[in-house]
Amino acid sequence: MPRLIDLTLTLDPANRAKLPPPLAGAAKVVAPAIEYFHPAEQKGRDEFCAYLGCRHEDLPDGEGWGAEVLTDMSSHCGTHVDAPLHSGSRIGGQRARTITDIALEELYRPGLVLDVRPWVKPAEEITIEMLDRALQATGRRIEEGDAVLIRTGQERYTMTDPLFYAQPGMSRASTLHLTAQGATILGTDAVAWDLPFGVMAKKFKESGDKQALWDGHKAILLKEAFIVQQMTNLGALPLSGFMVGFFPIKLAGCSAAPARVVAFVN
Repeated sequence: MPRLIDLTLTLDPANRAKLPPPLAGAAKVVAPAIEYFHPAEQKGRDEFCAYLGCRHEDLPDGEGWGAEVLTDMSSHCGTHVDAPLHSGSRIGGQRARTITDIALEELYRPGLVLDVRPWVKPAEEITIEMLDRALQATGRRIEEGDAVLIRTGQERYTMTDPLFYAQPGMSRASTLHLTAQGATILGTDAVAWDLPFGVMAKKFKESGDKQALWDGHKAILLKEAFIVQQMTNLGALPLSGFMVGFFPIKLAGCSAAPARVVAFVN
């Protein structure tokens, strides 16, 4: 039986408060707000009794049930799979696919880890040269349908560290470099696939080039791929020779969904 390695962040509502004030509105991509109903507490007992038409003194063991209500949660919350629709409405003249259009077979793929930590710098581009050097270390080429996971080292930072928001990012050119070789799933341990928003905005203002805006994500409109962000534990993986499953919640018609991402290592 293969060894299972969890590559998924825990969705902890306590992390919502760790965001700096300018990013407080992004709490919905960090974790949902959760209202907890504990079986031994008032709300758990009350809800149980409301549904079953009984009183607290009727509870078989003095307890109700456990339940939770999730609110203020984005489809791009935590470790999640981006469907092509996230990047634009059409790819190659066809309607861009939603998360429920993607077959499970497309989300269970051979994996490669490209460890670019020796060369990346905060808030700077992950270059084609860096990717090629990291690929050489894996001992094999990218093949059609591979899941390519970029290890930037960003998972060592927490949301209270300013460097958490200064991720090295993938550009249009570096993204197309991977998809042209056959990669169909593009993963990262960073909070985002692209450069930080502020860096892209500065490039646009200075150059007037609209292609500088969110160019890593927009690149998949030229060759379809699924982007997976906020992964963790990539350091526990070999560089190659494993399978990885990306299993998103089936949210009808959505551009993304939180996923349980698991590597299967023999």
